[in-house]
Amino acid sequence: MIIDFRSDTVTKPSLGMLEAMMKAPVGDDVFGEDPSINELENWVAGMFGMEAALFCPSGTMTNQIAIKCHTQPGDEVICDETSHIYQYEGGGIAFNSSASVKLLKGDLGRITAEQVLVSIQPDDPHRPHTSLVSLENTSNRGGGSCYDFNEIKKIQAVCREKGLAFHLDGARLWNALVAKKENPRQYGEVFDSISVCLSKSLGCPVGSLLLGRKDFIKKARRVRKVFGGGMRQAGFLAAAGIYALQNNIERLAEDHAHSKQIAEAISKKDFVKMILPVETNIIIFELKEGRSAPDLVAVLKEENILGYAISPSRVRLVVHLDITKVMVSKTITAFQSLK
Repeated sequence: MIIDFRSDTVTKPSLGMLEAMMKAPVGDDVFGEDPSINELENWVAGMFGMEAALFCPSGTMTNQIAIKCHTQPGDEVICDETSHIYQYEGGGIAFNSSASVKLLKGDLGRITAEQVLVSIQPDDPHRPHTSLVSLENTSNRGGGSCYDFNEIKKIQAVCREKGLAFHLDGARLWNALVAKKENPRQYGEVFDSISVCLSKSLGCPVGSLLLGRKDFIKKARRVRKVFGGGMRQAGFLAAAGIYALQNNIERLAEDHAHSKQIAEAISKKDFVKMILPVETNIIIFELKEGRSAPDLVAVLKEENILGYAISPSRVRLVVHLDITKVMVSKTITAFQSLK
């Protein structure tokens, strides 16, 4: 039995999801004729109270399309220094949009309205033009931390006052919604665009959606085509998303509970220097000097437990729907036995 904590992207479709995919009605989505994709896009847009949605192969693509639509070459994007759009999207902000980035040092990946306000560039031809603020909720490198929604509203107020676009990388927003008992419509009311993933915590094999106004999504659809993201009979993938929305959101609370159980066991080990607060499904802990994260990951692998060394001293574990109670128990036992 392999217990894979490397990411929540490693999940396999359940039998119910596979059956839904097999039965999906399909058409040519580039022509707008795939009924399953149309249903998924309309459903998710409606959940967030937004006008339209666009189905894409990945969260990186939805984020990069949004940035491309919100900026002009030479513009600047404000985000936290650990943001996925900066750290893990292949330099896409520069490559795709010819924009620069203003990196802020937030709290576990979360920036504040005050930080945003003082980071906006003055109207000066020597400086880049600030045009976009992007948040990540939950924050991957922040250990699955969630924003306080009141702070999000304060950041939105700054964006409105200063004429900036406001984007959310909501790859794991479903986790935040469950953990904070929030409503998707809250987010649709404050952000100009939202990216949500189906292939992480919801357990789909592929897919993310970009949400926004109709005119924004019309523009985004053109950019998706340029990026090579126009798919044809992709309704089989959309059907997996529909199944996940019907079956896999409320159960995220189970992943969060499992994460806390494992984190409690890890925190008791003498070789652990610190562990980030666990709010959702991500556990990040740092080892004391003299202990190597890659070495610890190698030791865990000998027990058929797969983790991920995100730095020389930090290990990340991500809980997901393929992690059972038995696996959680075995993982806790394995950590208890480590010296």
